[in-house]
Amino acid sequence: MTKSYTREARAGRHKRVRQKVSGDGNQPRLCVFRSLNHIYAQVIDDTRGQTLVAASTLDAEIKKETKKNKTSQAEQVGVLLAKRSAAKKISQVAFDRGGFKYQGRVKALAEAARKGGLKF
Repeated sequence: MTKSYTREARAGRHKRVRQKVSGDGNQPRLCVFRSLNHIYAQVIDDTRGQTLVAASTLDAEIKKETKKNKTSQAEQVGVLLAKRSAAKKISQVAFDRGGFKYQGRVKALAEAARKGGLKF
């Protein structure tokens, strides 16, 4: 399996997910992107095309705590995202896994966000 095929396959899965999942003012979309070294999460209002809240492993709050495990870093991103969403009074979101399987780092981020108070 070549790298370009893998990327195209993920893009196709993401396209299928996006046909079903969209965010609005009442229930924005929680979008997750996982790269080789980092994980990024955004809460997006698709009607306005605006990112309401964002968190990633590159944030200073997470970067200063040096954890070697990528899964534990994803959990920290989920907790931080839930905390920032609560500050903006966002409690309900639609989860967009971005074409990635719901396992590993994506699952850890989602479960940590749920424990932090987000409902999806």
